[in-house]
Amino acid sequence: MSVQVHLLFLGCVALATLAQGLTGFAFGLILLGLVANLQVLPLGEVAVVISILTLGNAMGTLGGDRPQLDRGVLMPVLLSSLLGVSLGIWGLGALGDQQIVWLRLLLGVLIVVASLMLVVQSRPRAKLSGQPSFWLAGGLCGLLNGLFSSGGPPIVYHLYRQPLAYEVIRNTLITLFAANAAARLGLVLAQGQLHAATLWLSAEALPLVLLLSWLLRRYPPRLSLRGVRWLVFALMALAGVGLIVDALPGLLAVY
Repeated sequence: MSVQVHLLFLGCVALATLAQGLTGFAFGLILLGLVANLQVLPLGEVAVVISILTLGNAMGTLGGDRPQLDRGVLMPVLLSSLLGVSLGIWGLGALGDQQIVWLRLLLGVLIVVASLMLVVQSRPRAKLSGQPSFWLAGGLCGLLNGLFSSGGPPIVYHLYRQPLAYEVIRNTLITLFAANAAARLGLVLAQGQLHAATLWLSAEALPLVLLLSWLLRRYPPRLSLRGVRWLVFALMALAGVGLIVDALPGLLAVY
């Protein structure tokens, strides 16, 4: 790879880290999207790098002082998401290509609708939702991660509608996605698919991720929760539209 490609890759990593530090999600969404558009690296290689850097981002963001977390919220979404990942991976092998395409299209439409609802319903709920809703949102997150590696929107939408502090929501999301990344890395290691080139790319970008995560934790930007919700809306809408665009060629080929 040329020096220019390395710099482009690090620029993509920096943008993804800033978005993740502000909202608690979208690191993989932004990095994968930018790399795909710029065509600087093979996407299969970047997917593994994302898992490694997601863990680094979590260490940089949640390190130091004890992070603000609500265990009553974290545990159900964490456990159900890990179960959902296993079910999603199984479903990926059990479903046919046409069914997967239709599911991708439906998911994209639902994500766009959810992003709109997030800003239309600008006020959070008056009281915390019941425990079953957190199990359901976490399970859907894991299921969609296993099927499409796009599990963020259900849990992001659910958490940002709760009467929780911004820091609690962000830290819960970062912890959840770090756990999912660790599970995916374990699978990659078990299959012997972790290559030297992937490790070098991760080692190159990891110091930048740790530095930016530490700076965001040390000098947090003064954003209102409303401003963060609008940023989340934009990222979720981008994810939904991306899934729809990916699904359309497959549907047009069939019909």
